[in-house]
Amino acid sequence: MARRLSYSARYAQSAEKLYQAQSIKQYWDDMMAGFQMISPHCEVDSFVSDETGIRVVLKQTIGRDQLPALAQTVMKKDMVITREETLGPFDPDNTKGTYNASIPAGPGSLNGWQELFPTENGGCTIRRTSEAKVFVPFVNGKLEQMILINLVDLFRAEAEYAKDWVDKNL
Repeated sequence: MARRLSYSARYAQSAEKLYQAQSIKQYWDDMMAGFQMISPHCEVDSFVSDETGIRVVLKQTIGRDQLPALAQTVMKKDMVITREETLGPFDPDNTKGTYNASIPAGPGSLNGWQELFPTENGGCTIRRTSEAKVFVPFVNGKLEQMILINLVDLFRAEAEYAKDWVDKNL
């Protein structure tokens, strides 16, 4: 049975400004450069921003020795994560998108939905709902919960990054 978790990041910047940042490849390149402090192999694999929206594919390698003990029981090699994010064309009321992550020979799946919408104070919120499913008997529930908790930590770090990047670059 899959587990779900929602996370909302609130920004002082407008939804249009945050969307504008994410529609610039340098935003993603800079984010991957920041991840290299934790994992030396991070890159933007592909990036498209046009009238249909934004689509970015990120690749990150995490050394097996950096994984929690529970994850090491399942992953016998370094973990290569491919993450794809999309946002549709900008909608000032609610821009919708998706994301997913895959690991070659990984024992599960991670999918999610995201919404970017304005808040009353002139800022905006990105709400992400993630669904993790692991196909390993006995440890599946613990691994799903661990994935979702680590994902929230990632989203928090990315929200701080986004705030800083927009302030410095737009």
